[in-house]
Amino acid sequence: MLTLLSKLALSALISTSSLTDTTTPKSATFDASAFVTNDNQVRVSVIKPANSYAELVLRDSDNQVVFRQSLRRKEDKLAVKLNVNQLADGKYELEVVSKEGSIRKQLDLSTKPVETSSRLVAMQ
Repeated sequence: MLTLLSKLALSALISTSSLTDTTTPKSATFDASAFVTNDNQVRVSVIKPANSYAELVLRDSDNQVVFRQSLRRKEDKLAVKLNVNQLADGKYELEVVSKEGSIRKQLDLSTKPVETSSRLVAMQ
């Protein structure tokens, strides 16, 4: 009787331990940030592990690539200042892509109608 109870207790422990998930969720393997500077340029920085590949892409509303820069496997950081003054007004998408996933930001370029031409760059 005692061996039967110990076998039941052991099987109950094994079954409950297999129900609990002990794996931790996978964190992002790269990080990216982007902001608009005082002179209406877009500053982008990317940090990734040195053994992975990533790519920074800026596309217009027609999905045409306006800017592309790749981070090789040996590189772990990228800092870029994008001069968007020569781009036409409209919506753009900034994307950092790796095999683990992607991070996207929307850009809205517009020129304010004032006496002197100035441009407003908004990031969402």
